[in-house]
Amino acid sequence: MNNSSAASSAANTASGSRMFRYEVVGLRQNGETDRLNYQIRRSGSTFINVPYDRMNEVMQRVTRLGGKIVSIQPLDADAEMNGNVTIEQNETAIQVETGKGNQPGAKKTPMTQAKAKSDIPVNIYRPNAPFIGRVVSNEPLVKDGGIGICQHVKFDISAGDLRYLEGQSIGIIPPGTDKNGKPEKLRLYSIASTRHGDDVDDKTVSLCVRQLEYQHPETKETVYGVCSTYICNLKPGDEIKITGPTGKEMLLPEDTDAKIIMMATGTGIAPFRAYLWRMFKDKERKANPDYQFKGLAWLIFGVATTPNVLYKEELEEIQEKYPDNFRLTYAISREQKNPEGGRMYIQHRVAEHAAEIFKLLQEEKTHVYICGLKGMEDGIDAALSAEAGKVNKDWKEYQRELKKAGRWHVETY
Repeated sequence: MNNSSAASSAANTASGSRMFRYEVVGLRQNGETDRLNYQIRRSGSTFINVPYDRMNEVMQRVTRLGGKIVSIQPLDADAEMNGNVTIEQNETAIQVETGKGNQPGAKKTPMTQAKAKSDIPVNIYRPNAPFIGRVVSNEPLVKDGGIGICQHVKFDISAGDLRYLEGQSIGIIPPGTDKNGKPEKLRLYSIASTRHGDDVDDKTVSLCVRQLEYQHPETKETVYGVCSTYICNLKPGDEIKITGPTGKEMLLPEDTDAKIIMMATGTGIAPFRAYLWRMFKDKERKANPDYQFKGLAWLIFGVATTPNVLYKEELEEIQEKYPDNFRLTYAISREQKNPEGGRMYIQHRVAEHAAEIFKLLQEEKTHVYICGLKGMEDGIDAALSAEAGKVNKDWKEYQRELKKAGRWHVETY
């Protein structure tokens, strides 16, 4: 394989045109990876489609960038080579999806995480041919006295063929051009509705979007996110370009007896809202006779203030109606104190319940889902590492086992 002439001659054969998918871990964003034609995920795995004749070259490059190839799987050339890698960047999430999705003749790639069903819709609509949706409603989620702007936006998709599962994302392409005069690129947003939509009629998809706002490090001017600001200011009837869906990392298991531990900060609640609505909402349960959740769902939700608890009334209504099946734990940083007297963040709540969480992880039906700010991961790992150490377990090694078993799911940014 190190023989370049052999690789070159192979390119002229049928095997030379074959495609393989590399699953890579350990890559990090830097000056060199920014120039690559695929987006590096900030957590989990990066998937790269590679033709046979470039396998050695890509292997060497991955190694130079500090990455590690954990699996190589052959792809069907006709189904996969014609579907260019779709690079989709979000102000709230970064993800890569490849392949032809559920288009005719496509070959489904094997999942490495919890399966929702064998037919997983992926990239039905692509950036060069997006679906044109229409805004149904755009409602504020932050109550009076809260910090920032966050909206629940519902889009009508009845005119197209956009289908999705809980835990997937869609891309939004804002209008206009970027600073280089090129058309704006799409951003990915986690879907906040079930596969049937908020109205349970299979006609809508909803997002939970926070307006990105930060201070420019040099000019000190306030900068607003292009796409998030665009979405937050949409009015009913406005048209919008939608791509996708994408994502397999955050899909729910089919097991109705599963134990689902969810850890979220801010708009990281989006996929978990979809999970919980599917599990517990009356109309959803009626629409899904084959999925009647009887397990345990536990949401640990971190926000800055009580008015920033997104979907608060609905969450607490579920808690009241299903006390044996749904558990809700808040970490409200500017109102609650941790044991050291500082602000209460989600990692402190995890540390507080580490023994119980670690015990649940010993059960094969338990899945952990983490979505939101990447900064919470180290604190969660530290809390569970301390707990694992009490029984002489190496947390990192055990976490790798959980990931391999498809029971540890992370989407952070």
